[in-house]
Amino acid sequence: MKIVLLSPAHPLRGGIAASSERLAQEFQALGHEVVVYSFSLQYPSFLFPGKTQFTDDPPPAGVTIKTRLNSINPFNWIRTGFQIKNEKPDVVVTRFWLPFMGPSLGTVLRIARWFGKKKFKSTALVDNIIPHEKRPGDTLFARYFIGACDDFVVMSKSVGEEIQTFTQKPVRFAPHPIYDNYGDAIPKHTARQQLGLPENAPVVLFFGFIRAYKGLDLLLEAMALTPDVHCVVAGEPYDDWATYQAIIDKHGLHNRVHVFSDFIPADEVKTYFSAADLVVQPYRSATQSGISQIAYHFNKPMVVTKVGGLPEIVKDGVAGYVVEVTPEAIAGAVKVFFEEEDRERMVRAVEEEKGKFSWENLTKMVVG
Repeated sequence: MKIVLLSPAHPLRGGIAASSERLAQEFQALGHEVVVYSFSLQYPSFLFPGKTQFTDDPPPAGVTIKTRLNSINPFNWIRTGFQIKNEKPDVVVTRFWLPFMGPSLGTVLRIARWFGKKKFKSTALVDNIIPHEKRPGDTLFARYFIGACDDFVVMSKSVGEEIQTFTQKPVRFAPHPIYDNYGDAIPKHTARQQLGLPENAPVVLFFGFIRAYKGLDLLLEAMALTPDVHCVVAGEPYDDWATYQAIIDKHGLHNRVHVFSDFIPADEVKTYFSAADLVVQPYRSATQSGISQIAYHFNKPMVVTKVGGLPEIVKDGVAGYVVEVTPEAIAGAVKVFFEEEDRERMVRAVEEEKGKFSWENLTKMVVG
């Protein structure tokens, strides 16, 4: 089939872009023709909390990316809709993660369908329908986007339930696949040398953009309850770092919390995961998480909180621990892992569990 994938992609950075590029490659491996329509302007600079929206990583091999869509220019939405119409797709797969994008994406899909002689199926691959950090207009914008779609694929059952409060259109579930595009693990001692970490200390990893809902403050409070454990924080803060620094100062964690506060390039991801024994996601709210799927790729057990779709991904007591959203519960799981648990058994369990999360499964669920 001819597939248009409407999604952020290179040179835009982040998990949505990376996973959409990998999805395009999988579509092509299955014999489909794919073109990605990405954003010329994704977020206005005043709405983007990070340092840059762009990556210095090389473009994905073999993926055709057309940088077209401006999220705030209605004239551009019309033009992009006509361009997609001219592609004569069989399926348009639209990545949806934020209601702010609803007007642009919803209009592009309507224009492409209204003026196209060839009718296509409009499928949405939905990461979130209502975001963790809610804003005025979320429901209105999400509803407008949903009206332009025929069906939906979700990677968290909780997102599917939210969509069904808007519409009775079909919703299918496929778990987020493994991120297998970050290369192979490197020896732990090599990774720790590169990051300046103690070679034999127990190490947990918090990875990814730092936002209030991700609960880094809870993990830092938990570190005060686990005095022998070191914590690597790797990711760009999207909040005021002073909140987290105050916790580090209060508990005297300077020697055990190692902060790398820049966006982590794709070729360095393996270093951080290879250095860690355990990945911790202390989220206050969640749908699914790409961090879990990177942890699976590198065979790292996890501690996740009992929110959203995280318990669907990490089987408690097998691939890791599912705990309440408190520093005490997080610290308890960390202690059990390092003091009581058969770590090798849990690593083997992670290796077995990750077979459930295939790209082929997701692509088949999206295009049938």
